[in-house]
Amino acid sequence: MQLTKYAHSCLRLEHDGGVLVVDPGVVSEPAALDGVDAVLITHEHPDHVDVDALTRALDRRPFTVTGPASLAGVLGDAAEVLTVVAPGETFTAAGMAVRAYGGRHAVIHPDIPVIENLGYLFNDVVYHPGDSLVVPDEVQVDTLFAPIHAPWSKFSEVLDFIRAVAPRRAYALHDGYLNDNGLAVLDRQYTALSGTDYRRLEPGSRIDA
Repeated sequence: MQLTKYAHSCLRLEHDGGVLVVDPGVVSEPAALDGVDAVLITHEHPDHVDVDALTRALDRRPFTVTGPASLAGVLGDAAEVLTVVAPGETFTAAGMAVRAYGGRHAVIHPDIPVIENLGYLFNDVVYHPGDSLVVPDEVQVDTLFAPIHAPWSKFSEVLDFIRAVAPRRAYALHDGYLNDNGLAVLDRQYTALSGTDYRRLEPGSRIDA
């Protein structure tokens, strides 16, 4: 399985000819959707789903869209192809085995309603938690993509999340709102304290999983 990290929270996974994209939001590159067979969306926030880009891609090529039920309210015409999944469900997308975790977005503030959010585990080795710090149970994650910066998080919580998952390696996710100064500080701290092989990938970088 090959992974390409696009900007912010977008990942592209390719395996045995299948192409799957997670969270193609307004901060990420529309090119991530080229030739896609399946799109998985963790939740409805625009930095995780660019409805216009998704609709344009569907006009070019049909593909499946999977995510929580609340997505139907933001997808517009694209809601016609939405397959709803719930926490604990397992399914196949673009030929890859997927298990959904969590169910709720992390709390941003008590005055802001908490929405649905799903984390996805791919082929039992790669985990994308969306906007949550839910630890997958009864599985040893090999490759974790950790949301290193968000309005709802603080460094200590994300660090403890990485340590709790205890992957072989961790890569930065949800990093599109930081400048070079902030990225340098967080890269240094996570590298020193996470207890795993932590790195941040530039958009367009490819790795094997």
